[in-house]
Amino acid sequence: MKIEECKEVKVKIHQRNFTRYGLNLNPVVSFASAALIILFSVYALLNLDHANQLFQQIYNFIVIKLDWVFILTSNFFLLVCLYLALTRLGKVRIGGVDCKPEFSNFAWFSMLISAGMGIGLMFWAVGEPLHHFMEAPPIFADADAAYSAMATTFYHWGLHPWGIYALMALGLAFFSYNRKLPLSLRSIFYPLLKEKVYGITGDIIDIMAVLSVLFGLATSLGLGIQQINSGLDYLLGIGFSVYIQVVLIIVITAIAIISVISGIHKGVRILSSLNMVLAAGFMAAIFLLGPTSYIVRLFSNSLGLYLGNIVQYSSYIAVQDQTWQSSWTIFYLAWWISWSPFVGMFIARISKGRTVRELLLGVLFVPSLLSFFWLSVFGGTAFSVNETLDGSLFAMVQDNLPVALFEMINSLNMPVFADAARVFLFILATVLVINYFITSSDSGSLVVDKITSGGLMETSKIQRVFWACMEGLVAATLLLIGGEQALMALQTAVISVGLPFALILTVMTISLTKGLHTAYDKQMRVKYHRKFEKLMHSRKL
Repeated sequence: MKIEECKEVKVKIHQRNFTRYGLNLNPVVSFASAALIILFSVYALLNLDHANQLFQQIYNFIVIKLDWVFILTSNFFLLVCLYLALTRLGKVRIGGVDCKPEFSNFAWFSMLISAGMGIGLMFWAVGEPLHHFMEAPPIFADADAAYSAMATTFYHWGLHPWGIYALMALGLAFFSYNRKLPLSLRSIFYPLLKEKVYGITGDIIDIMAVLSVLFGLATSLGLGIQQINSGLDYLLGIGFSVYIQVVLIIVITAIAIISVISGIHKGVRILSSLNMVLAAGFMAAIFLLGPTSYIVRLFSNSLGLYLGNIVQYSSYIAVQDQTWQSSWTIFYLAWWISWSPFVGMFIARISKGRTVRELLLGVLFVPSLLSFFWLSVFGGTAFSVNETLDGSLFAMVQDNLPVALFEMINSLNMPVFADAARVFLFILATVLVINYFITSSDSGSLVVDKITSGGLMETSKIQRVFWACMEGLVAATLLLIGGEQALMALQTAVISVGLPFALILTVMTISLTKGLHTAYDKQMRVKYHRKFEKLMHSRKL
C-alpha cells in the first residue's frame, strides 16, 4: 500500500465532509450517529419500563448464548499484542523512522490511566475485591480467599483489557501516522476493503465506532456519577437518587465542556497530570492508614497467583451456572471491547513517535501494574475493615455499591484528627472522581469528533461541545432506564455494543499484521541505506 494511494483515500474521505457554518464533519456519520442516539434516548425516556424489559432480554441472550465470544477473542487479542511486540515487528516506529514522541513518559502514562480506567478503578476498588473475598469466585478458588479475590480482580483489570486497548491503539496509530490515512476506525480496514472505506461501508464502520464509544463511555460516566453522588451525600447530605445523578451529570458535563474547548494539549493533558498526582496522594494516604504490611504481602502473593494461573483461568467458560461469569467477567470484557475505539483512538493520538514495542508493552504492563497496586491498597484495606466490623462493610457494599469507598474511609482507624482526616479524604475522593469524569468526557468528545469528521486533527469547538452533550445524554438515559437497578442497564448497554466490536477487532488484526510487515521491510531498507551512505562518506574522508 503506497503512501500516495493512502493520501488519495484521505482526500476522498474529506471531500465528502460538510464544511458550512464553521463545521467540518462527515454528514452521514455525524447525523446518523446523532439521530440514533437521540431516537434511542427519546424512546427510552418515554417507555422506561418497556426499555428496561428489552434490555433484560438482550442481556440474557448475549451472556447465555454468546459469552464464549468475549472470552476467546480477548485471549486472542492479548496473544496478538505479545506476538507483535516481541517479534521483529516491534521495531517499527509509529510515524516513521525519524519521528520523536510528542509527550513525555509521565504525561503519556498519566493520560493512559485517566482515559483508560480512572472512574472504574475508583468505583470498583473496594466493592469488587470484597465481594470476591466473601463469595468465592469459580476461578483462582484453590488459594487463600484474599489472594483468590485479588487475583480475580487483577484478571478483570489487568492484561486483558489493556491488550484490547493496545491493539486498537496500534491499528489506529499505524494507519494514521505511517500510512497517512485519517485517524478513524475505517482506516484500519483499507488493506481489506480498499476504496470502500471512503464510501458507505466506511461510514457504517465509523457509525458503529461512535455508538460503541458513546455507550461504553456512558457506562463509565454512569458509574462515576453514582460515586460522586455518594461522596456529596456523605459530605453535604444531599441524598442518593437517580434524579440527583441526572442533575449532577448536567452540571459536571457543563464543566467538562470548558476542558473540551481547551483541547488535548491544555485541558486533557493538565487534568490528566493533576489526576495522577491526586490519585497518588490518595492511594498513599490509604496505604499508610490501612494495614500497610498486609497490603504489600497481598499485592505480591496475589500477583504471583494471577501470573502463574492466567492461561488456565482466562480460558475458563462456565458450563452450567453462568451467573457469576456473566455478571463479572463477561461484563468487564464487553466493557473494555466497547470502549476500545475511544481509548484506542486516544492512545493512538498521544503515541506518535513510539515504537510498536514501546506502545504495546507500555500500554500492557505499566497501567496494569499500577492498577494492581491500587486495587491491593483499597482491597486489602477493605478486607481489614470488614474483619474489624464483623462483615458489616460487605453488607453495606451489597446494599449500595457506589458508597463502598466512602464507607471504608469512614471506618478507618484514625485516632489523630480523625474527623478532619475523614472529611479531607471524602473531599479528595470526590474531587478525583469528578476529575476522572471530566477527563473521560472530554477525551471521549475529542475521539468522537475525530471519527465523525473523517479523522481530522483540528475541528470546530462546536462539534466537540455537541458530542460532550451527547455523552451526558446517553449516561443520563441509561441511569433513568435502570432506575434503582441502573447497573444492569449500564452492563446491558456495553455488552450489546461490545459483541459486534469483538468481531471487528478480530478482522482488524489481519489488516494490521499485514501492514506492519510491509512497514518493517521499508524501515529496514531506510536504515541499511543510511548505514551504507555513512560508510561511504567515512571512506571518502
